[in-house]
Amino acid sequence: MTNKFYVPGDQRAARVNDLFDTIATRYDLINDLQSFGLHRHWKRRLVRLAAGTDASSTGSGSWPATNPARALDLCCGTGDVAFALAQCGMSVIGLDFSEPMLAVAGQKLKALSAKIEVSGGPPRAVRFLRGDAQHIPFPEASFDLVTISYGLRNLADWEAGLREMRRVLRPGGRVLVLDFGKPDNPLWRAIYFGYLRRFVPLLGRWFCGDADTHGYILESLKGYAAQKGVAAKMRELDFEDVGIVNLMGGIMSINSGRRPA
Repeated sequence: MTNKFYVPGDQRAARVNDLFDTIATRYDLINDLQSFGLHRHWKRRLVRLAAGTDASSTGSGSWPATNPARALDLCCGTGDVAFALAQCGMSVIGLDFSEPMLAVAGQKLKALSAKIEVSGGPPRAVRFLRGDAQHIPFPEASFDLVTISYGLRNLADWEAGLREMRRVLRPGGRVLVLDFGKPDNPLWRAIYFGYLRRFVPLLGRWFCGDADTHGYILESLKGYAAQKGVAAKMRELDFEDVGIVNLMGGIMSINSGRRPA
């Protein structure tokens, strides 16, 4: 079985861009449906780790007591994580390759700005840019924090993406990667993969007119190193405090690492 949006090699980036251009207007809705709303909880967990307020976590490294000042949210999509980081007091740049996804993020930013203006609340420092996570358009050591949610798996070369994240981190800065994982338990993995194979593509068919838009998830996950492979690559790239937070038995995971000070 093939998926027209999953093509390894030179055409990978173009096909992934086609995918997200296709699903942009329904992206948030289908995320809620396919995860039963849990993706919002997992993103909040990522943000708590970023802000150093998730003291209950184990295996996630030692987190700073104060918020990072400057954050980069790669493959930011419609902006959920970027807005949440800004609410923690960070200055945030959201970077994504898909113009339609950034258009949705821009609409959210406009609505949020109007709400803040009416309420008289503090401004939220969020800016969105179009760019490639494998060639981040910022100098070395530009950010205290780099996050990427459901994006590393989609890069044509995820290892190059990690190298770029390390490059733009300031010494002592941290990277957080939230993505689909591969559970260790074979039964739980079979149930999880079966759900991705049988039910999730139906959402693509019903809401986007094409089952391949969400059948893509399982195809991309099969070829992805997942949490253990990402952690191993982080160590190879000399990240410190490398850790994994498994969510729901490993079906989702957060990888973390710190650029040496």
